[in-house]
Amino acid sequence: MAPEYKFSQRVALAIVPRVVALVVRALTATLRYQDIVDPGTRLGLDYPRPIIFVFWHRALLASAGHFRNQGIAILISRSFDGELIARTVERLGFVAVRGSSTRGGTAGLLAMQQAYADGRLIAITADGPRGPQYIAKPGAVQLAQLTGSSVGAFYLLPQHAWTLSSWDGFMIPKPFSRVVVTYPAHVAFSSDADAMQAGVQAALDRSVTLAEQHWSKKQ
Repeated sequence: MAPEYKFSQRVALAIVPRVVALVVRALTATLRYQDIVDPGTRLGLDYPRPIIFVFWHRALLASAGHFRNQGIAILISRSFDGELIARTVERLGFVAVRGSSTRGGTAGLLAMQQAYADGRLIAITADGPRGPQYIAKPGAVQLAQLTGSSVGAFYLLPQHAWTLSSWDGFMIPKPFSRVVVTYPAHVAFSSDADAMQAGVQAALDRSVTLAEQHWSKKQ
């Protein structure tokens, strides 16, 4: 059963996703992306699907522009804010899987399992939606345990960006900035969930290190 929204919410749902999607497309069209890949791995979109990837919440905007129109499945809460986000990302060519990593987490996990069974590339913000920053939550590994999948990581770091004073240090790339996209080695599937969780955290940390090292060499 669809939720009932107030008039002001219905107006926002009709307008905000269109405007935000337009702004994201316009901004990210000016960005220049450069890929950096660890030895023995490859670009995320080159992996056969289905596959699971994780990334940090602060890189959402740059990621939305770079990976749009690829049918990538992302988990979004069933709240009103989640409805705004879902309608926005669907306009950018993503598949919104409704659920939550906190409230109703089991339903969200099962919905992502179905998206995996449908052959999707799954992208999960490892520290979302409320942090703490740079601490990987267990959702991706839980999904991997259900599906037998490996887990990849990526990170996008603009050379020039506005950084918000939010819990994640959310980044808004400045127009015409260069953005490095890093891919560390994949974390192989393991029935040992704790070991796999440690591997996912290490891969995410490595993705940040690769990006920061790249820009430090340019200074």
